[in-house]
Amino acid sequence: MCYVRAYLRASTDEQDASRARDQVQAFAAERGLTIVAWYVENESGAKLARPELFRLLADACYGDIVLVEQVDRLSRLTASDWEALKADLAAKRLRVVALDLPTSWLMATSAADEFTVRMFEAINGMLLDMLAAVARKDYDDRRRRQAQGQAKAKAEGLYKGRPEDTERNAGIASMIAAGQSWSSIQAATGCSRATISKIAKRAKQAA
Repeated sequence: MCYVRAYLRASTDEQDASRARDQVQAFAAERGLTIVAWYVENESGAKLARPELFRLLADACYGDIVLVEQVDRLSRLTASDWEALKADLAAKRLRVVALDLPTSWLMATSAADEFTVRMFEAINGMLLDMLAAVARKDYDDRRRRQAQGQAKAKAEGLYKGRPEDTERNAGIASMIAAGQSWSSIQAATGCSRATISKIAKRAKQAA
């Protein structure tokens, strides 16, 4: 028996990673699918090392479905990192179903004959590669434009960077000092592990 595991991701602490939950849930319900687990995190899609994604891969059983809103929620990875993630998916023959990739929807049902499934798996794999490449290009283009804008603003003396949320970070520092786990801090504050790591390192240096 295969299970459906939903993966939701947003790239910054300010975005709501759970935003697409209702849409993903509705998609599953329309097809008679039951989502057995949700994996939600605020991490960059350009990073392969994402705690919730790795937890999904560890939890998944052979043939499970990985359900995502869009392919770029799963990957904005470099070509080499995307190949590494595909290898992890292939090791358990996990089926990626994305709401923005209609050819993947057949992967969510076992009603089709073997030939049709194999044909759609091949087509789906090719389109996944294409959309992953487009997502990475979009990421690189946005980073380049951002860097250009910052460079121009710095040259004009206008760029000051994003203001730090000192109140939130002080609370995180207190939770770290109290010995709370990083997972519980993430759950309480919605911040990324990178943010917790930065604050923990700062506190250690100040000690």
